[in-house]
Amino acid sequence: MEPLNNTTSNWDRWLWFAPPLILAITLGVLYAMGRPLICTCGTVELWHGAINSAEDSQHIADWYSFSHVIHGFLFYLALWLCAHKINWLKPTWSRFTMAVLLESAWEVLENTPLIINRYREATIALGYNGDSILNSTSDILFMSLGFVLAMRFPVWLTICIALALEVTTAILIRDNLTLNILMLVFPVDAVHQWQIG
Repeated sequence: MEPLNNTTSNWDRWLWFAPPLILAITLGVLYAMGRPLICTCGTVELWHGAINSAEDSQHIADWYSFSHVIHGFLFYLALWLCAHKINWLKPTWSRFTMAVLLESAWEVLENTPLIINRYREATIALGYNGDSILNSTSDILFMSLGFVLAMRFPVWLTICIALALEVTTAILIRDNLTLNILMLVFPVDAVHQWQIG
């Protein structure tokens, strides 16, 4: 467990403003890309559990929110490893800021026609139309939660949580972060057939 505010100099204090600024810029970019603020159905749900629907990735939380928590775990690990080689990543807040930047970049990329169409072609997300701005905001916050949990929890507990989330979602919706990456990068027909049941 390490403290979040272990900055090394006054120069690093600007980083306290960086994550909200990155989030604000990301939301502005998504808005400029034409992403809807909320679900086009006109409602806001805390949890939307139906997959392969037009409302998937439109509300505050859904099954894929767990993948974003795992993003936080993975970003924490990768940036912690990089911090041994890159001096400006040594402060935890610097690494958190970089994690927010990476997740925000993914949210923008994920909502481009290239990735939306790739999801439709290669994964079980047949009705995927991209995220609402509300959902993208939530995804960034879920990643942030994962980063903070990885920072606070022992390594063994973080690994157990990640495995539990991956196994649970694989059983309940036949999808998870691992399968999502596999099917986006290297689609396997047998996996696709299993996923569509």
